Amino acid sequence: MIAKITDGSRTFQVDLSEPIDISIPLVSGENRLSAWSVPPIAIEPVRTNSFLGSVTEGGDVNFRNISFNPHGHGTHTECVGHISKELMSVNQTLTQFHMIAQVLSIEPTRIGDDFVITVDQLPSELGCNALCIRTIPNDSSKLTRAYSKSNPPYIDQEAMRKVVDLGVEHLLIDTPSVDREEDGGSLVSHHIFWNYPGEINPTKTITELIYIPTEIQDGEYFMELQFAPFENDASPSRPVLYRIKN
Repeated sequence: MIAKITDGSRTFQVDLSEPIDISIPLVSGENRLSAWSVPPIAIEPVRTNSFLGSVTEGGDVNFRNISFNPHGHGTHTECVGHISKELMSVNQTLTQFHMIAQVLSIEPTRIGDDFVITVDQLPSELGCNALCIRTIPNDSSKLTRAYSKSNPPYIDQEAMRKVVDLGVEHLLIDTPSVDREEDGGSLVSHHIFWNYPGEINPTKTITELIYIPTEIQDGEYFMELQFAPFENDASPSRPVLYRIKN
């Protein structure tokens, strides 16, 4: 299915039958993706004295409870409510779901014991308001990696100020956080991105723990940012890219 898209002064085509899913699914069990020392996802049939929610165990339907943490178990999109004193929901603040996104591969710079995305690794200008950062090295181990206590790569303060100056409103990255895993709770890059507690733009989002396969080239894509409509600061999400056809 070919769709014609108009973005400002540009008109282009995308083939909606060729989606590129850059999300990591939430999967139960051990040896699955995790961060922030969360326990494994639990997906279990409901069991009561009068009901069994498992067909394989003799029930009429599959009817399962799911326990997970959106920040620690897979791709998720968060709003400023992640760091604000005020209760804010990503389901209320994100109202535009289609945008142009730039995929950018960056090999973080080693600084001491850290691997950091620095300002000189960002472009001087950006022609869209969504940025998808793929860190190098990149391989499918990111789909099942245990990130807790590993000090994953993050974005330093100066680089995040450049992200803001570039006009990025939707930032996506394949690490657990834009901030250092252990930073004393300051979350400086989160605060810079949302200008919190100053004059914030509540529609801006950060999406973490994406996975962009190596064969997907850097460049501009049409993106649909899907997420489950939880009334929460963050929700499991599914960013989908489409190649732009000239």
